[in-house]
Amino acid sequence: MGFLIRLAITAVALWITTLIVPGVDVHGRSGGNTVLTLIVVALIFGVINAVLKPVIKIVGCVFYLLTLGLFALVVNALLFLLTDRIARGLDLPFEVDGFWAAFWGAIVMTVVTWLISVIVPDDR
Repeated sequence: MGFLIRLAITAVALWITTLIVPGVDVHGRSGGNTVLTLIVVALIFGVINAVLKPVIKIVGCVFYLLTLGLFALVVNALLFLLTDRIARGLDLPFEVDGFWAAFWGAIVMTVVTWLISVIVPDDR
């Protein structure tokens, strides 16, 4: 149940990101198609963050220390771009137009996900 709640939170955060950040778009043919796309892209984003982010943190530990954590913003943007590439590979109507859209999109996603997670109670 917790997985489904986190997936829904990420999908809502992604939807809000598409509304706020120019260059991050979902082009569904219908409302249902858009919702399904948001859920699948949220799943892709979650898997990428679960698998790659810890590895990148370990490998890039020196960069995190040297930049006082600002390197994390670049890493999040690159992971957001990777999500875009995988979504395009799966022929999903999700687009991120370049690094800066991914940079701001990743920041908005992080903030919105955190805000929603504060509001929605966690089972833990």
